[in-house]
Amino acid sequence: MLPTPSSVGWIEVVCGSMFSGKTQELIRRLRLATIAKQRVQVFNSALDVRYGKDHIISHDQSKIPCKPVRSSAALLKNVAADTQVVGIDEIHFFDAGIVDACETLAAQGKRVITAGLDQDYKGKPFDNTAKLMAVAEYVTKNLAICMVCGNPANRSQRLSENKKRIDVGAADKYEARCRKCHKPEPDGE
Repeated sequence: MLPTPSSVGWIEVVCGSMFSGKTQELIRRLRLATIAKQRVQVFNSALDVRYGKDHIISHDQSKIPCKPVRSSAALLKNVAADTQVVGIDEIHFFDAGIVDACETLAAQGKRVITAGLDQDYKGKPFDNTAKLMAVAEYVTKNLAICMVCGNPANRSQRLSENKKRIDVGAADKYEARCRKCHKPEPDGE
């Protein structure tokens, strides 16, 4: 158990590759805050509609209600003054303002728990996650299991031909891979 600051806000980042349990951990922490009778609000990027629009849903189908938002400004606008804990999933899908939004919420005394990918399918860091990791009080990096060799996996192998950096998907488009088994496309392709 981590030491918990009192009467001050803070930021927690749960990151890792696809299928590493990031959303499961976010849901677990938010449920514990709810059990402790803390006022919790949960947000997700409006881009993430894999399993539903009004819930954060993990790959194992654990879920918690959320409000989808299109931007960091919309997220800030929707946080109630009496909210104590703010959960944000898919942090890497948000605009660059999400880092300042999390800092603002923490400065207001709120506990901000975020979850998201730390690397894209090429193994390049997502800026939002990297910047949040730098300013967060707590960082948890989850590992998955490599779908090729069974070793600890910290990368997401894209299986589809799509070249966009953001391509929302699950097992239909990605596999967890270790450093050795990950085959990134070279830059420029």
